[in-house]
Amino acid sequence: MIPTAQKVVPNAHDVTDHVTLDYDARFLRRKMLKTQSGLEVLVDLPKTTSLMDGDALETNDGLRIGICAAPEPLLEITGQGLHRIAWHIGNRHTPCQIEDTRLFIQQNHVMAQMLAQLGAHVRAVTLPFTPEGGAYGHGRTHGHDHGAQHGPDTAHSHEH
Repeated sequence: MIPTAQKVVPNAHDVTDHVTLDYDARFLRRKMLKTQSGLEVLVDLPKTTSLMDGDALETNDGLRIGICAAPEPLLEITGQGLHRIAWHIGNRHTPCQIEDTRLFIQQNHVMAQMLAQLGAHVRAVTLPFTPEGGAYGHGRTHGHDHGAQHGPDTAHSHEH
């Protein structure tokens, strides 16, 4: 019988096995995963969940499968005025990993061009991606359309 994981344990210890997933694959509800040891585990969470590096999936038989962030193609952003650059990234609802002297986003040639025009130094790297979670306790930022309902003179809130 295939073990079923229906619970996420944040910052888990005492894991039995590991699974390595990129940022997009760590956003899931129901999926079959294969661990590093070759064990197949059915993930069947009550709702779509953003898993973080260091979390674990707990199976019905008590196994804890640790989540590892996989290296993936990113853009490393450095330079003067990182706070201003971070604002422009956030204004586009782009997931961003924030460190003291650099930012990381998923590779995107349009964003790379915009950031270079803002004076940022941008270079391609391959690293695990662990961006900031969304506001208000949500694990992901989700793009949304400001559309015609919000004209240029119409204020609106992103609060939920």
